[in-house]
Amino acid sequence: MTGRKIIILDRDGVINQESDVYVKSADEWIPIPGSLEAIARLSKAGYSVYVATNQAGIGRGVFTLKILEEIHNKMHHEINVLGGSLEEIFFCPHSPEENCDCRKPKPGLLFLVANACNSDLKGVPFVGDSLRDIQAALVAGASPILVRTGFGEITKDLSDFPDNIPIFTDLAAYVEDLLSYDN
Repeated sequence: MTGRKIIILDRDGVINQESDVYVKSADEWIPIPGSLEAIARLSKAGYSVYVATNQAGIGRGVFTLKILEEIHNKMHHEINVLGGSLEEIFFCPHSPEENCDCRKPKPGLLFLVANACNSDLKGVPFVGDSLRDIQAALVAGASPILVRTGFGEITKDLSDFPDNIPIFTDLAAYVEDLLSYDN
């Protein structure tokens, strides 16, 4: 892992279109325009790309682990076709009522990424579209980034949204900005 830069992405609303009723099949998993290309650009620029995603639909019995695996296999495949890759996908299968440590806004998923990287998360961008993503990043010591896709447009206007959080149109716009500083 030495020499590689780390970035963490939320899934729904950042990589693929958000759904109020869960993404329940590989067919329902629809990438946001430009997001997969952005991940490929990150990979080619030397970034290790991780995903940290809440998947309460499992805990609520809306879909199974097998279906989640099919969705993630599709996501991996489509990113790989573009020359990119994901290091690992960490997910919380619990419903909010289970009060686990891995469900964002708690930082458990991000700590799993830190353990996988054998690194702390200081300065590591975590791109999300919800307040819970921002809160998890702050608690874990990562650098929160908000995108306006998914729930981002609503999130940025919340009264408890923290000041000084960078906001971008979408993942592609953030990656363009990030990589402009890498050169």
